[in-house]
Amino acid sequence: MYHSVDHFHEDPHLVTVSPARFERQMTWLRARGLRGVGMAELLDAHAAGRAHGLVGLTFDDGYADFATRAVPVLLRYGFGATAFIVSGRIGTHNTWDEGPRKPLMTAEQIRTVADAGIEIGSHGRHHVSLPETDDTELREELEESRAGLEDLVEGPVTGFAYPYGHATAREIEAVRAAGYDYACDIKPEEPGRHALPRAYIGDRDGPLRLRAKLLRHELLRHGQRRRSRV
Repeated sequence: MYHSVDHFHEDPHLVTVSPARFERQMTWLRARGLRGVGMAELLDAHAAGRAHGLVGLTFDDGYADFATRAVPVLLRYGFGATAFIVSGRIGTHNTWDEGPRKPLMTAEQIRTVADAGIEIGSHGRHHVSLPETDDTELREELEESRAGLEDLVEGPVTGFAYPYGHATAREIEAVRAAGYDYACDIKPEEPGRHALPRAYIGDRDGPLRLRAKLLRHELLRHGQRRRSRV
């Protein structure tokens, strides 16, 4: 789980990875025979028994630096990814955060990265904590964001990522009922296709920390698989 890839002087919310660090992280993956892919591709490969060596790469919020700094590196390495877009804030800034203002991708940038093979998913309309919404607002956050993004990229939007990683059983069921094929969480209490766990990746994550996070994620995944068989 990434957010922003850019140079920075302050990063109070720990959402930014420097371009140099990001490239080293991608090099680390490739050197271990791993290939970054979008979530839809990863899930399809998993269902077909072909997920070995694949790592889902996600980028939340839709920062402009994803198009200018992350995508060129991803394409150079032959990697894919999923960008989760806040549909009601396209071409503006991260107004939901207190701290440094970071520009978000424009509609043209989103179309360009989609045309380059990057999967586009929804991160809601306004980056609100979904458990705090009423039923009407929740439905709008889920359905209107997807409809707008599908019009923008002229293709299906099948994935969702919960803003802030906030999701209770109500929101998970609403995402499923809205027709999303999958949804990404961070540390769900009950992982599933509409509450997929992700590993946070930050600027301090060098080789040792990446290895530890990969191993921890594998242990969690195997634990989930064992519980599903009980």
